[in-house]
Amino acid sequence: MSLYTFAKNVVAAILYPVYRIKVVGTENVPDNGPVIICSNHISNFDPPVVGITAPRDIYFMAKEELFNNTFLRGLLTRLHAFPIKRGMKDRNALRQALNILEEGNTLGLFPEGTRNKTGEVGKGLAGAGFFALRSQAYIVPCAIIGPYKPFKQLKVVYGKPIEMEQYRENKVSAKDVTQVIMQEIQKLIDENR
Repeated sequence: MSLYTFAKNVVAAILYPVYRIKVVGTENVPDNGPVIICSNHISNFDPPVVGITAPRDIYFMAKEELFNNTFLRGLLTRLHAFPIKRGMKDRNALRQALNILEEGNTLGLFPEGTRNKTGEVGKGLAGAGFFALRSQAYIVPCAIIGPYKPFKQLKVVYGKPIEMEQYRENKVSAKDVTQVIMQEIQKLIDENR
């Protein structure tokens, strides 16, 4: 058993009962081929929650500072995280994310870039649109519907993949594609509150 699978099982055993997690729509995540799961971001717990509820192993970007510690770097790497420099274009992180997708894996993104503590969906950054346009990945919107309160239900909803071909053909901007993704996440929240 890999460290990723072991960690996923341990975290699931803790978080499922504490937050009474209900998962909807995992059948919307394709079984194979590249996938980008785009979720709203309301808590530091979002990455592990998406990680334990998604039917596939997910690679996440994490802030570069976490990789300064040798032990933590080794652990995060084995848990499918890779570093990104925040607040600037990080070509290495972009290349690594595209390679992950080219290999047919799943990339987890929080397009807002930072937590939105109001619970509302914030404005997305262009990064999600960039990866959606530059890869042939399925784009799966995901809504985390809180709050994160012990023994109150937390819902995680996976929507149908967003059809990207028209946006790629019409050379729509990354920023506009991210906006489409954010609208789909908002729709999932509205339909499943």
